Amino acid sequence: MLAIKLARRGKKNQPFFRLIVQEKFKDPFGAFLENLGHWDPRAKKGEFHKERIVYWISKGAQPTPSVNNLLINQGVIEGKKQKASKQLRQKKEATEKPAEKPATASVPAVAEKK
Repeated sequence: MLAIKLARRGKKNQPFFRLIVQEKFKDPFGAFLENLGHWDPRAKKGEFHKERIVYWISKGAQPTPSVNNLLINQGVIEGKKQKASKQLRQKKEATEKPAEKPATASVPAVAEKK
């Protein structure tokens, strides 16, 4: 399955991201099929190849939640935003499922000896 995802580049404390098309479970530092643009989070600016992004989505490539939200903010695609943070999902799951208490077996009362 193909995914449109961010591949981090840049120096330490100076992140810069490429928007790439790649197999979903491959390492983003490896080979990729196509570079669809770039994003600079410090300047909040990027350049995206809209035609190619739409093409890959039409072919079945799924953008990651972060990429999906970024493309919606930039006006490249339309749709609803997704929750992208794993920490938020984990907190939500923890609050939805209360911790189960272990079953306490009733202990029969011990008769006192006279």
